[in-house]
Amino acid sequence: MTDQTPSTPPPAGTGPAVTWSNVATYTYYPDAQRAVDHLSDQKFPVQSVRIVGSEVKLVEQVLGRMNWGRAAGSGAAAGAWLGLLMALLLMILVPKIGVLEALLWGLLWGALFGATLGLASYALTAGKRDFISRRDLQPQRYDIEVQGEHAGRARQLLSSR
Repeated sequence: MTDQTPSTPPPAGTGPAVTWSNVATYTYYPDAQRAVDHLSDQKFPVQSVRIVGSEVKLVEQVLGRMNWGRAAGSGAAAGAWLGLLMALLLMILVPKIGVLEALLWGLLWGALFGATLGLASYALTAGKRDFISRRDLQPQRYDIEVQGEHAGRARQLLSSR
């Protein structure tokens, strides 16, 4: 491809805008990574290369059903970490407190507080979202773009591999 895309114009007085040329397109990101790695192996100036994901779609993967137990458990886990952090701060501010005592109290109170918040937040959804999920942005293609003056050599190196 010979698609050229000007980048965002630089601030006034900083020089000309950089022009990027599309030298290859891949469906999968690892393929695009391998292409850039190949350019690097050939001593190509990779600082003039970028990988651009295009035609992005949002994919939400449902991981499981949310219930009272999961709400309490995930809240308790998050709260326990916060409690441990508070325990560390307590040990710094109150040097007479024992390390084990501070960590155990922080863990206990943090988990209790987190579980309570987890249950309250689940109750507030009123059954409208009874599942756990993870969202990802997934490009449909990955373009290897190279700054204009290096595009010809990049095309040549990628076509010879």
